[in-house]
Amino acid sequence: MRRDYSLFTKWRWTRRRALVAFTTSAIVLKYNTTRSLHTDGWGDEKWPRTRTTIGSRDVKNQSLSISSSSVDSREEGTSPLEAENSAPWAAFSSALATTCASLLAIRWSALGDKITDKVFPEWAQQLPGYISKIQDELAMRPGSLADEIWQDAQDPYVHPEIKEKAKVRHGKDLCAEELAFIQRRKRYTTQALARYLDIPESDINPQDVPTIAVCGSGGGLRALISGAASYLASQEAGLFQCATFTAGVSGSCWLQTLYNTSIGNRGHDKIIEHLKHRITTHIAYPPSFLELLTRAPTSKFILSGTVEKLKGDPKANFGLVDAYGLLLGTRLLIPKDELSVNDSDLKLSEQRKYILHGTNPLPIYTAVRHEIPVEKQQTDKERTTGVASDEAKEKAKEEAWFQWFEFTPYEVWCEELNAGIPSWSVGRHFKHGESVPHENGLGLPELRIPFLMGIWGSAFCATLAHYYKEVRPIFMGLRGFGAIDQMLEEKNKELIKIHPLDPGAIPNFLFGLENQLPSTCPESIFKNDYLELMDAGMSNNLPLYPLLRQGRDVDIIVCFDASADIKKENWLSVADGYARQRGVRGWPLGAGWPRNDSFEDQARRELDVAGAATAQQAAGKVANAAKKSSKHGRELDSGNDLGYCNVWVGTTIERKSEEEPPRSKRVDPDADWMLMAHDAGITVIYFPFLANPAVEGVDPDVSPYLSTWNFVYTPEQIDKVVALARANFERGKEQTKRTVRAVYERKKAIRLDKEGRARIRRWRLQLREGGDHFQ
Repeated sequence: MRRDYSLFTKWRWTRRRALVAFTTSAIVLKYNTTRSLHTDGWGDEKWPRTRTTIGSRDVKNQSLSISSSSVDSREEGTSPLEAENSAPWAAFSSALATTCASLLAIRWSALGDKITDKVFPEWAQQLPGYISKIQDELAMRPGSLADEIWQDAQDPYVHPEIKEKAKVRHGKDLCAEELAFIQRRKRYTTQALARYLDIPESDINPQDVPTIAVCGSGGGLRALISGAASYLASQEAGLFQCATFTAGVSGSCWLQTLYNTSIGNRGHDKIIEHLKHRITTHIAYPPSFLELLTRAPTSKFILSGTVEKLKGDPKANFGLVDAYGLLLGTRLLIPKDELSVNDSDLKLSEQRKYILHGTNPLPIYTAVRHEIPVEKQQTDKERTTGVASDEAKEKAKEEAWFQWFEFTPYEVWCEELNAGIPSWSVGRHFKHGESVPHENGLGLPELRIPFLMGIWGSAFCATLAHYYKEVRPIFMGLRGFGAIDQMLEEKNKELIKIHPLDPGAIPNFLFGLENQLPSTCPESIFKNDYLELMDAGMSNNLPLYPLLRQGRDVDIIVCFDASADIKKENWLSVADGYARQRGVRGWPLGAGWPRNDSFEDQARRELDVAGAATAQQAAGKVANAAKKSSKHGRELDSGNDLGYCNVWVGTTIERKSEEEPPRSKRVDPDADWMLMAHDAGITVIYFPFLANPAVEGVDPDVSPYLSTWNFVYTPEQIDKVVALARANFERGKEQTKRTVRAVYERKKAIRLDKEGRARIRRWRLQLREGGDHFQ
């Protein structure tokens, strides 16, 4: 029977025409916007809310017609914004004018109907109108959209944070706001634990309540949808309410963003329904995107962050991550009722209101900075000429690592640098630890969430080594590929240092802080105007490191892993290197998917990916690991494949010798005694996103729509992903509850033991002071 390809062919041509038209305009806009060449806490109760102003403009659908004078001015290449003092703003304006002029230069009628229909879709002919309208709205003329946004940006009533001066906070401790949150959250987690374990609340001592963190992996929309379903299942079971923290990478950061906005409104079921309305269209589909950019109130909602950044920061640029953030914002942050967009959804600090009294977990978002310190290895001559020698490059390769940055509604922080700033001050320039005011004496408004979402999910900013890793399986079967593969593997140390696409950048709040931060801080961190940040999945696709930070004292980490390479990359074991470097007690070494690698190879990989404070420290740890592996001949436990729910527990026993601690074994469902030992450490509950026979027609390994790079899901596909995630949690629901109960019982037993010994000490002291009255 012959297969009918007519529908497929039509769909393919539609996609191709859309791609040609939109990519053409996007490339012109992107590469005409040049980078400027410059080289040079308060408490929750006092936090004033951002005023909603998006409803001040006409919300009627506006025509895309262009006046003849407007078209003429653009054909001449002039721009109404070029006269502005802001260089980035002028560059952006010029790019818009060039793009519009290029599109207007196309004589659609001369191409012929057949050529036009096949290469360019009908909506492509409207691109000049869309872009001209956007250009008009972004002109700094009185009454224009850009003028309104910039006037609001200088209004403390609209943006209360601009009145405040921000300072860099130094030290290893959590900020005062988070410490206060943890205390408030304990009340709610105590109540939730009582319901979850079916124990009378009056019988629970808050000291015995485990600190639980729930985290999700990277993986684009796959991680967002499956994570929402997993969190919903845990919420229905009563587990999610017991969590003090949530943490995410990439798509899981988008999930946390939606949960803590007026769209999700702290309901994962609402997020799933929202996605069914919003991701059935590609984020870059021009008609949908441009419609939202050219009508009120969504135009102001989406473009406000771009206008504030380019107009307020004289050194800013509009890059690919900015464009990606705009696309994500238009697709994920616009509700079904477009008129109900909420300005407070655009600021990370506004999420404080959802955790103000401790009623919800604290969200932790993640990004990384790739430190490649070539300058440190250069001679004076090389610094002068700007050309690094081969020797300097080789040394730099050995020292490159990823620095983790965490974003919470309270603070943006880097543990390695022991420094951070209030989240409401992100987007400002700093010098010597204090924010630099704008020329009007005020600070800039907080950097908007869409751009941060672009940073958190910017997997396309990966290194060449990461790109090759993605495409390598496609070419594995080709003849002669083995030689090419071997050559590229030999060049891996070089490929892993090259980023073809620039990461997103935020102003560097560490500028000029020499001699005030740890000695391990790279010199470049004090001299660069910007911090270039990217998807934390470049380092670890699970956000484990922030959850191991001192002061958070997490007892149980529940991981929902929807990584694409879930069986090939042991993201849990990558944290082993971090735990060794930071001296984290109790981490379950060896957790995750079984490997057959030698202990030396495993240790080297962990240290390479996690990043060491210095190259010398990493080399020393690898050498010690190799010595111990040679001495003991120890191999990783190959074991069996993991199931739907897997549990490991570490140990708090301090090793006084140089003996490597034993690697953790998986806890059997009926071996709760391992969790109740007094020397038990951090417990990890791991849910990998696997195919399940209970849900047919969806397999993360083979279903095409579950690719990380897919940005379109039908409602039916969303339902399948949700069903699979829920079915997987159901398989481990009872084991998870037993695990939580065991950790609770352990903490309770330890407390009672301490209290008993304290009573004995007091009794003995009284005997010594007062004597035995029974003699």
